[in-house]
Amino acid sequence: MTKDDASKAYSLVSLYLSLYKEKYNKIIVINKHKEKWAMSDVVDSVGFDRAKELLIYFFKTSRTSHQLQWFLYNFERLDASLNAAAQDEEKRKKMREMTKRMVEENE
Repeated sequence: MTKDDASKAYSLVSLYLSLYKEKYNKIIVINKHKEKWAMSDVVDSVGFDRAKELLIYFFKTSRTSHQLQWFLYNFERLDASLNAAAQDEEKRKKMREMTKRMVEENE
């Protein structure tokens, strides 16, 4: 693992901690060194920017707890869910545009 990879993983762990504190108004203690290795696997799989996006999305879900271990083991499910939501939004946008054009043509 390069220094850059390690710093990206550490920054994601720090982001997790800040999102957790923001959501639950509680500071948790985790082994950052240990979690850095797991988070680096997430970065290797989906890239840093997508991993950051998934972490933010994770805290927007309606889960009753937002445990880091759950995220680390299920980030691929979150990725699929986020992709599906984006595709659905794109479909809806196209449908709205098509409906708008049909209304304008019939006026």
